[in-house]
Amino acid sequence: MEENNNIMKREDIIIETDENLITFIKEKTNDCNIDIYDYIYNIVYSVLEEENLTADKVYISIETVSKEKIRQINKEYRNIDKSTDVLSFPIYDREEIKALSTQKKDKKIREIELGDIFLCLEIIEMQEKEYGTGILREVLYMITHGVCHLVGYDHMVEDEKKEMRKLEEKILNKVGVGKIDAE
Repeated sequence: MEENNNIMKREDIIIETDENLITFIKEKTNDCNIDIYDYIYNIVYSVLEEENLTADKVYISIETVSKEKIRQINKEYRNIDKSTDVLSFPIYDREEIKALSTQKKDKKIREIELGDIFLCLEIIEMQEKEYGTGILREVLYMITHGVCHLVGYDHMVEDEKKEMRKLEEKILNKVGVGKIDAE
């Protein structure tokens, strides 16, 4: 494996999110000092590192939406008339991401927008109660899941699902909320 000398810095990863996510995490964890941006940055950085993908700037958008809104988006874009926990809209597919990650150093990517993630906190909170994972881990799992989709992973075929789940758990362990550390 080629050594990655293009280490990205925190300021290279631009995360656009709404205040609802920050407020939700602080209220549900009873921790007003929790830095959700730090967790998200570490998730995005770790996924990019796993994919050997570097750029001068990387952009992602994470938006929280209601059950009704995520159902509407799901129906419009996936033809599934059902609410869900997370939806991701990647700019690139898996092959394009692989091609970007193997570009020569002299053709380094200046900026890359990975795509958009929509989270339904209402559904995520219900799942957290059902699975007993803890709200922080459940939200971070959904963000990790979404970021994996943004770099081309999918779970429609069993082999791909196993590969994606393995990466998700690896990333969650890296950021300190793996299954062993579940709240």
